[in-house]
Amino acid sequence: MQRARIIYNPTSGRELIRKMLPDILQRFEKAGYETSTHATTCAGDAIEAAKIASERKFDVVVAAGGDGTINEVVAGLAEQPHRPKVGVIPTGTTNDFARALHIPRNNIHKAVDVILNHEAAPLDIGRVNNKYFINIAGGGKITELTYEVPSKMKTMIGQLAYYLKGIEMLPSFRPTYVEIEYDGNVYEGEIMLFLVSNTNSVGGLEKLAPDARMDDGLFNLMIIEKMNIAEFVRLATMAIQGTHLDHPKFLHMTASHVKVQTQEKMQLNIDGEYGGLLPGEFTNLYRHIEFFLPKDKEK
Repeated sequence: MQRARIIYNPTSGRELIRKMLPDILQRFEKAGYETSTHATTCAGDAIEAAKIASERKFDVVVAAGGDGTINEVVAGLAEQPHRPKVGVIPTGTTNDFARALHIPRNNIHKAVDVILNHEAAPLDIGRVNNKYFINIAGGGKITELTYEVPSKMKTMIGQLAYYLKGIEMLPSFRPTYVEIEYDGNVYEGEIMLFLVSNTNSVGGLEKLAPDARMDDGLFNLMIIEKMNIAEFVRLATMAIQGTHLDHPKFLHMTASHVKVQTQEKMQLNIDGEYGGLLPGEFTNLYRHIEFFLPKDKEK
């Protein structure tokens, strides 16, 4: 009998996962899994829980929560010699990672179906300095809103909370001079933000990097060059519509290794959470962890 460990954030998604846990456990048991759970209690708790699951040789680890919970589970498994297959039950606000994998985001039972009825495939993850990311890492004032939005506000009004916070932060946007090395190339200049993306879905925008793949060993490096607030708002509108790729101040490249240095203080955002300060070195870990995927995403 295979063993599964469900690591879940009990406060995510209006606490729906906690209410449905008995049904989820029953489904795993009927599918032939000996199943146990761990409820996270604080930041970093899912990292330690995933490490323990690896040490105890679980076959499957299920991350139930938002992108932050999935990030922590992956971070806990990334350096382990035994890395269980990972299932995802998305219950967060944006769920960029699940969106990129086409995992159902509004139906927990359908997300469980993906784990129990489909195969797992190896996907890339990212490492920056001594931390890991599944979706994006980046810098620039606008990236800070993802962890400045109060959790209660996200629970109450969902993704709208990010838009409201973004409008509030607009007057504080300032360009920063950076030096970015990427696979032997160098960019220097003043930018509004940069993103190192592993998926096509960033902040709920599925067309930001439309050609991104998660099994090719390459990041999508995106840079927004210096512009005024009106230009930035216009570019943001274009990004929502998917027409931003031809904008002269939106730069887009692919690379397996990226190094970013700044002359001013710039915070690092890792999968929507504060990740310290730059500089940073970003490395793509090629097909490092297996994830359960729906049929249209199986490789």
